[in-house]
Parts: sequence; C-alpha cells; structure tokens
Amino acid sequence: MRGGIDDLDVTGVAIASGAVHGGDLYVGVPGRHAHGADYAAQAAANGAVALLTDAAGAERAIDAGIPVLVTPDARAALGDVAAWIHRTSDNPATLFGVTGTNGKTSVVYLLYAVLRQLGTTAGLTSTAERRIGDEAVTSSLTTPEASELHALLARMREVDVRAVGIEVSAQALSRHRVDGIVFDVVGFTNLSHDHLDDYASMQEYFDAKRELFTPERARRGVVTVDSEWGERLVAESRIPVTTLAVEPGVDADWRLEVLDETPTRTSFRLDGPDGRSLETSIPLIGRYNAANAALAIVMLVEAGNDLELIAAAVGAHGIDAYIPGRTERVSGERGPVVYIDYGHTPDAFAQALEAIRRTTDGRVVMVFGADGDRDTTKRAEMGAIAARGADVLVITDFHPRWEDPAAIRAALIAGARAAVPDREIHEIADQRAAFRHALALVGEGDAVLYAGPGHEDYQEVAGVKHPYSARDDARLALQEAGWLG
Repeated sequence: MRGGIDDLDVTGVAIASGAVHGGDLYVGVPGRHAHGADYAAQAAANGAVALLTDAAGAERAIDAGIPVLVTPDARAALGDVAAWIHRTSDNPATLFGVTGTNGKTSVVYLLYAVLRQLGTTAGLTSTAERRIGDEAVTSSLTTPEASELHALLARMREVDVRAVGIEVSAQALSRHRVDGIVFDVVGFTNLSHDHLDDYASMQEYFDAKRELFTPERARRGVVTVDSEWGERLVAESRIPVTTLAVEPGVDADWRLEVLDETPTRTSFRLDGPDGRSLETSIPLIGRYNAANAALAIVMLVEAGNDLELIAAAVGAHGIDAYIPGRTERVSGERGPVVYIDYGHTPDAFAQALEAIRRTTDGRVVMVFGADGDRDTTKRAEMGAIAARGADVLVITDFHPRWEDPAAIRAALIAGARAAVPDREIHEIADQRAAFRHALALVGEGDAVLYAGPGHEDYQEVAGVKHPYSARDDARLALQEAGWLG
C-alpha cells in the first residue's frame, strides 16, 4: 500500500477511468493494449479517491496523487471489493443466474415476465439490455464487469427490486465478472459450438460454465439434460440440481411437452414431481423457446415459488414476454412472415429454422452473415445448416470488424455448397440490399429469417460502429413493399 486510507470514504468502484465518479475506488487492470493504471491520474481528476492495482500498475501510477492498494491480481479482487462497497450480501433480492450457449437471454426475459405476472418487482441484465423494474438501460457486454454488476444490484435494491435474472456467459466466469455473488438458483440451457476462439476446446468451454454450479457461486441449480453436456453437468455439479427434459425418452424430474405451434405462439405443458403440472403458452415460436420458458418456471419453483400460483398467473393468457431480437416477428398480418433473430451459432440456426419450417407452408428464405474476428471454426457449419434448413440463402455482411468481409462470406458459401450443392444462394454484401432482395423473393405463406443482428443497433466495420437496426430496417422494407400499413 502507498498512502494513507484510514480517512477515505469510498462510495463506488470503477474499472474504466472515464466512468469514475467522485468517491470511487479506481481499479487498474492490465488490458490488451495498455494497463489501466496508466489512466490513474485521469481517474483521480474525475474524483477517484484511491487506486487498486497490481505491482506493475503501482509503478505506472506513482505520480497519480492518490493512495494505491496493491494486490497480485486486481481483476480477481474486483468482485469481492465491489460486493463489499455495495453491500451485495445484504441485498434481499432473489438472484437467478442463467448459463449455456443459446437461450440465456430468453430465459432471463421469461423469468422477468413471469415474476412480474406474479406481482414481483423484478430486474434483469442480459445481452440485450438491463432492466431495473420498468426502467431499461442499454447493454454492452453479455455480463457486465463486476464493478458495474454490483452497482446495478445496489441500484435495484434502492427501488425495491425483489428478484433479478442475470445472464452469465462463460467469459463472465473466466474473467471474474460475477465474483462476489452467490446465486440462489442457477440454470443451464445447452452447450454447442461457440467461442472456440476464447476456449481451446469444447471441454474447456464446458469447464468454464460448470464453475457456476459450485457452492462458491450458487445454492441450487436446474439443468436441461437433453444432451451429453447436460448429463455431465448433473454428474459433476457440486450443488443440488433439479433436471428438465424436452426430448421424449429422457429421464428427468420435470418434462416438457409442446402442445401446439403457430407462427405467433407456442403452447406447452410442464409436468413435474408429485403429479404437479402447468399448461401455458408463450408469444414466441419454437420448441426451444418453450424449453427456455420451462427452465425459467422450474427455476422459480426451486427458488420457493408455488407452481399453482405460477399457473394461476400465466395459465389463462400465457406468459406476457417480449424478448428483443430473438425470433422476433416484425411483419404484419399480410404478406410473408419475417423474423429478426440474434442467432449466430450453428445450433441457434438449426433451432430457429426448424421452428419456422414447422409453422410455414411456403418457402423459407434465410438472410445471414458471420462475426469477424470471432470463432472462425463454426462458419462452415453455419453455412451447412442454413443450406439444409432454408430454401434460399442470402449471405451478407454482419460485423466484419477487421476481417475481409468477402472472405467471411466465402467461408459461409463454401459450407453451404458442400452441404447442399444446388441450394439457391445470393451473395449481397450490403445488409439493407440483402434483406430487400430476400423480401422480393417471397410472398404470402412464405417466411424470412434474418439471423445475426437481433436487437443490435449497429454494424461494426474496421473499428467503426455504423448505425444499423435490422428490426427498424426490416419494418421499413416491409412498408416499402406494401406489406405494412
């Protein structure tokens, strides 16, 4: 330690110097291109009262003019420090954590919806946004940094939020973003090919998510067991778990049966132990969305909510959920059905296409691209699944970032051609033009799946984020085509 701290009054914690407010502890951690401690003087000018950093950071911040606390790994200490500053352990809210490759955002929103229908003031943090009761805040990371997350929970406590759903990515666990939190109930959706740019193998990716099912992280868990990964998680979990099965013939404590599917709604029954059951519906397509809803309901039961009360709240009119950019229907009563989706993995493509195919009599056209500077090993499979599931593909640019967008499109096309050599494929780089071309290929009874952008409102090219909302643009294109009034 350098400098006295006995008289310091610390009211917050920040990991970015630009986010510092008066009274904050500034935490300087090593980054890709610089060390956070290099900005300690700026943080002090913004009101930081002390710096927490490692030994190298302490040397870099020698002239910052504020007391310096030294720890071997400042990022690893951040969660516990933020929890202490914001008194997270005193928060009376029930905390739900959701992990898995696909479906995390949907489960968090479905938890939020059912809680509100039960009369509970709820909050959430997800890829799409943060919600504090009725207030919405834009998201940047799937799971915010520990400093932001604990401050968010403190803000929720101030407005009497009684339950919070938190989307927990593998990176959040590996990078200490949920440190200092013990969840009341955690849930697992599935595990499939993704993030192999961050993790060396599927095993390593699984190991990162398994960490959530430990006593240091959570008290109870609910696991979807339709896959080998789910079964392994049950076997290796270090906390008590309840199981959920969607596929027939899989042994589990809770079972889901889909009763009806339409382009706007999916009805299902959930059967549990001791003959308990619930029937309801969601304003979303697909068995996978019904599975997400079932997981949310079982997590609520595991947290102490009565299934009969949940059934009374959601049974008659269904779960009143809105999930931005997750197979979100943006079309009207006339013309083709158009869905905007955030799916960007092979499994997400397969699930969405299967659901649309089951509720569509005509052709299915899919518009999609792939992330630049992200896991390149999944691109061929993404193209292959799209070719197998859709009648026509329109391949476009998504977030090329610093990669050559033409090379990304070529990888997707190669995967599609290898799977279905005669599939009709159109390559159109501009997203706006690509969607309008897809719309020109369809009519009444057909469907368009625009996968990738989801809720996002930008396209990232060479380090620049250009404004672009697929949802808004799709609605505009439908109006231009005369399908929306």
